[in-house]
Amino acid sequence: MTKDNNLLGEFELDGIPPAPRGVLQIEVSFDIDANGILNVTAVEKSIRRPSKFTLTNDKDRLSRDEIEQMVNNAERYRAEDEKQMDKISPKNTLESFCFNMKHTLEGAEDEKQRDKISAKNTLESFCFNMKHTLEGEYFKNKISEDDRNTFIGTCNETIKWLDDNQLAEKENFEDKEKQLKIFAREMPDQPQESGGITIGEVD
Repeated sequence: MTKDNNLLGEFELDGIPPAPRGVLQIEVSFDIDANGILNVTAVEKSIRRPSKFTLTNDKDRLSRDEIEQMVNNAERYRAEDEKQMDKISPKNTLESFCFNMKHTLEGAEDEKQRDKISAKNTLESFCFNMKHTLEGEYFKNKISEDDRNTFIGTCNETIKWLDDNQLAEKENFEDKEKQLKIFAREMPDQPQESGGITIGEVD
């Protein structure tokens, strides 16, 4: 296990962008030259900014006897190490599965939130456009004052509902929009240049 390894040195790979677990790809390479000097290089593939570490022969190196002792110990405790690996491997698999599942669920939740905001904004925009059209000059001569006030009152009620139900679900916003569009069909058509909604185009 890593706790039994001999620490040769440390170096830091910084500037790595935030990313879900398992997404980043860090490439580590080792090179020993003719003089026995060990060069270690690590680079995250997306940023291509390497970090290097050099280990010379004059420090932190094990003696030949120490290396031989470690090799003998590794052989002696092989069965114990394999047993430990058998325990760690399922743990790592479960941990990786949990993180991936969590990331997927969080992504789905974000998409659900975006859909809800979009439905709310669509209803709000339709309602304000309808109210603006009703308050324009065109409808003053097309419908009675009472009918116009009734239509505008419906828009105001919907706007108030929006203010009171900011956390409503996507389906609630869509239902309100459908109700408003059904109500809008009762209004007479108006020309495109009026700048408001065109009732003939209401779904």
